[in-house]
Amino acid sequence: MTFLLRTAREGDIEALYRMAKGTGGGFTNLPPDRPTLKGKLERAARSFARDDGEIGNDLFVFILEDTRAGKVRGTCQAFSQVGTELPFYSYRIGRITQHSKELDRTFRAEMLTLSTDLDGASEVGGLYLDATERSAGVGKLLARSRYLFIAMHRARFADTTLAELRGAIDDAGNSPFWDGLAGRFFDMSFRDADEFNGRHGNQFIADLMPKHPIYTALLSEAARQVMGQPHYSGRPAMRMLESEGFAFQNYIDIFDGGPTMIARTDQIRTVQEARTQEVTRLLPAPESEPTHLIASGRLADFRACLGCVGADGTLDEAAATLLGVSPGDSITYAPA
Repeated sequence: MTFLLRTAREGDIEALYRMAKGTGGGFTNLPPDRPTLKGKLERAARSFARDDGEIGNDLFVFILEDTRAGKVRGTCQAFSQVGTELPFYSYRIGRITQHSKELDRTFRAEMLTLSTDLDGASEVGGLYLDATERSAGVGKLLARSRYLFIAMHRARFADTTLAELRGAIDDAGNSPFWDGLAGRFFDMSFRDADEFNGRHGNQFIADLMPKHPIYTALLSEAARQVMGQPHYSGRPAMRMLESEGFAFQNYIDIFDGGPTMIARTDQIRTVQEARTQEVTRLLPAPESEPTHLIASGRLADFRACLGCVGADGTLDEAAATLLGVSPGDSITYAPA
């Protein structure tokens, strides 16, 4: 395994832009706009440089690199706390029951309520992996390395963590949920709204959308069917989140209706299973599959890869080379 997860640097801007162009839209945290991406890298640099150990409005951006080919193959992000500067809006799916004595009938209606319940939570997002590298091992390294980072910097993250999955979008780049709800109140397409959101945030939705609950029966059938459903390409990511302990709790994205997955941070599987120990000696890399996800370094020096760790502190040489560690250094690891 020659893949290394490292912190993003200023020189990664073109690689990030290339990946953003390849998302096909709907990736709010990875917009195909160089100034916005440059701003993200600058914010990440400030976050990695801050070492006071307290939670703040931090953004951490990571890069997946194929060290053998010298190519960037993926990226992901972690936000320490959402909703600190602007509210973090979601729709909460709820239900109301009403009874009519005259008709002797009970009616149960589903409703969408604009909500900021998730303000203050941490978020993992911005995950993109080149299609040519979407094998299980590489995808898990990219996604789960963030949880090792959280475990190693626990004080910098909230007690709840969320992940927003991209909602259903058709081949033309249109969103049935947007067309059935928000698009009726805005003179702009989903693509235009998504691009604006990526650059400026979603406050404009809250400013102009109705503040009262919306009965889903008033939406089109196409919009109702995709509420809480991930984009087809995001289904493996949803299963991976579920395996980490995330669950859908009836919060959806206000743009495309995609599901918001939520977990207690300390109950995320990789966070729970993370262990730290000193490297005692190096061994040749075995021919078997990697047994562990391994990380080293703090903040800007954070690195992660797949490799083999022994209970006695042994570490395979290939992983040690990728992480830049030697006997006497500490590593944090979890089962692969």
